Amino acid sequence: MTHECDFPPDAQRLPRLTSDALATAGATPAEIDRHIRHALHEGSSIYALDEAALKALAPDLVITQELCKVCAVAYQEVARAVRRLDRDVSLLSLEPESLKGICSTIVSVGDVTGHRRAAELVEEAMRERIEVVRSMEAPSPRPVVVCLEWTEPLMVAGHWVPEMVELAGGVDALGTAGAPSRVARWDEVFDARPDVLVLMPCGFDLARTIEISDEITSRPGFDDLPCARDGRVIAVDGSSYFNRPGPRIVSGLEILASAVGTAPGEALPRGADWVRLPVARS
Repeated sequence: MTHECDFPPDAQRLPRLTSDALATAGATPAEIDRHIRHALHEGSSIYALDEAALKALAPDLVITQELCKVCAVAYQEVARAVRRLDRDVSLLSLEPESLKGICSTIVSVGDVTGHRRAAELVEEAMRERIEVVRSMEAPSPRPVVVCLEWTEPLMVAGHWVPEMVELAGGVDALGTAGAPSRVARWDEVFDARPDVLVLMPCGFDLARTIEISDEITSRPGFDDLPCARDGRVIAVDGSSYFNRPGPRIVSGLEILASAVGTAPGEALPRGADWVRLPVARS
């Protein structure tokens, strides 16, 4: 397991094979970004891989990812470590870019672990929940939605998130389905005039997202945006329900459906909450 694997709860009792190589604990989003960019520029690793612990576990299979170079130990580093093991080890890299791709990776893992039928049942349940959201009547007109995956610098969520917004009944103004998340300027967000603004910083839970939400709400002109005037700014647990491509991504879709179709102040699903704005901004 990696040092960030926290679900299901039992996973936290398993050996940790990675650690954060950068001093980012308690750092602001801007400080974290500077640390990462400096490390990448210098050719340093963002994460440390404990090869001795990996060897001691004597794995038959190692699962990793190539989708994002800053979300986990680099694929090349994992592949080198696997080659150095004195045994035959299968290496499976997962890099889904859509909801369909996420569902497919569930079955892929089931295949290589000898649990295909169990994986198919998980996939079927995910697809059923996706279809429930798809069948819901979309608001008319569809609200303009902006999903931010980082606050400094601003990053617009990509890959599966724009698809989720569309299924939920919104129009993603800045994200591109299937494409990576991207850095954006504040004037792009401002010009999009979002009706709903969703804050989902990568790796942050709900409490941490609410804590740093003023990095967005204090920006020039924020008060004039439709989402600010109507109080439709939402913080979510990005780490659990949006950033990581696993079964809980469907809960993220259900959160977005509520964000699009629920009036400000009404209850949102677990993992989401309205950002409290000053009365003057309501």
